[in-house]
Amino acid sequence: MRDKRGRAGRQDKKRETYARVLDYLPYGHPDDTRPVYQKKPLVQAIGEERFVLMELSPKKDKIPSVHERVYIGEGEREVIDHVVKKLKYEDLTQTAKVELRYVIEEIVKANEARFINVFNDARPITTRLHTLDLFPGIGKKLMWAILEERKKGRFTSFDDLTKRVKGLYHPEKIIAKRIEDEIKNEHIKYRIFTA
Repeated sequence: MRDKRGRAGRQDKKRETYARVLDYLPYGHPDDTRPVYQKKPLVQAIGEERFVLMELSPKKDKIPSVHERVYIGEGEREVIDHVVKKLKYEDLTQTAKVELRYVIEEIVKANEARFINVFNDARPITTRLHTLDLFPGIGKKLMWAILEERKKGRFTSFDDLTKRVKGLYHPEKIIAKRIEDEIKNEHIKYRIFTA
């Protein structure tokens, strides 16, 4: 779609409203060479909706803890002052990289209704590749078992899924691993969760 001046209009991407803290850096980046008194605290976090990695600036005298859910949307914010910038996986601290999968698992568990639909709505990508093939630990045999059970009715929860599909354990960990893989590798061909 073009505006009156002939420029292509921007797609208004949905912004993150909540984020989970991956790491708190009370003295800013470790590689920042400025004197300590010039450094400001930073937070590395991941968005709950689109899994965007970001750097946040906390409000004065606020110290968010790792895994804490913080509001970053429009209006008054309690803990976070502003979003500094988007990050890539390589920009994360070692602590943030370690915590990433655990925080993603928490997001998936907290939004079970959203993520169970990944199994309910998964479709073929090509004649030889199904969306379920992209998940770590799900081979052809498990994929067909999921599809057969799905014909009997939609999965209502992760517990329902693991009871009905023998050999499938901890679907929240499988989803979290796939999301982490998509975040780590920006050149991944098929994306399910990240934009």
